[in-house]
Amino acid sequence: MYCSLKFTRRIALSALAVAAAGFAALPVSAQETDVIFVQPHPSAISSFPVHVAIGAGFYEEEGLNVTVQTVDGSGLATQAVESGQAQFARPGPGVVMAARERGADVIFIYNVAARSNFGVVVPQDGDIQSPQDLQGTVVGVATADGAEVGFARNVLGGSGLVEGEDFEFLSVGDGGPAATAFNRGEIAAYTASLADAAILNLRGVNVVDITPVEFQRFFGNGLITTGEIIENDPELVEKFIRATARGHAFSMDEANREAALDYLAQANPQESEDPAFASALFDALTANATPLEGSEGLGWIPPDVWQEWQNVLVETGALEAPLDADNPGFTNDFVMMVQGALE
Repeated sequence: MYCSLKFTRRIALSALAVAAAGFAALPVSAQETDVIFVQPHPSAISSFPVHVAIGAGFYEEEGLNVTVQTVDGSGLATQAVESGQAQFARPGPGVVMAARERGADVIFIYNVAARSNFGVVVPQDGDIQSPQDLQGTVVGVATADGAEVGFARNVLGGSGLVEGEDFEFLSVGDGGPAATAFNRGEIAAYTASLADAAILNLRGVNVVDITPVEFQRFFGNGLITTGEIIENDPELVEKFIRATARGHAFSMDEANREAALDYLAQANPQESEDPAFASALFDALTANATPLEGSEGLGWIPPDVWQEWQNVLVETGALEAPLDADNPGFTNDFVMMVQGALE
């Protein structure tokens, strides 16, 4: 089941309240457990493990009836889980860490993007060749509290630039609105997801990624739930992660490529109106979701990089201090539980 809600920043709080009412009205099945999954972007291909798992019936086999909701950015996706309006969401790690610092009971439980799914992009024919060249400029982001902001702070701060002194962020939206911001000269660079970069190129704004290679290890968006759900209903979490991991593995198998693309087109027909675009984006995102060397399997969250994420966020002022080492905000327990289902 799919229901897409496009939230604007201006009506975010009221929209969440409306969404809560909508969630409560979902039909209840005696045979299945209703589950809400929130994605931070309308792209089905960006959340391909979930949408393919729905299409292939993997959640149904686990007794789960999964409904997908779309909000505007990782901040709202995290809030939906934090407030009990959804059991699972797919935000970025920096947003999750910031939420935990302010007391939110959210836990990162599955790493979808083994590599960073963001990049700092600039016009291909421009003079900017590196992050250092962005001194004195405006850098566009989709939303003020999205996962891309933490990544951009990581890259720009790591390149010696100070937010508010050397550069400023400007929220311009994603995809088409970002292309407009470039064309109007409002931004010199944009922190783009793989989907955003593909849309920019499709809209005639040919961009190149100037992110230094050392920042690509900072993995991207993954799945979260709450500590309360883990404690009170670990079976639900295990079922959801097992089905999601199966959708992830199914999509990575070239033999299933056409079936996966068909499931994704069912989830978001508009995104797949141009088959060549959808195919190229699918290739980019599945490559990005391929486990790195040393990984324990699909969904593995590398503890050393989780710590590096915190260190950079502290250095750039996005976090006041590292999270509690005894309760760091992530677990690989469910990832390890489900690996046998992928063999």
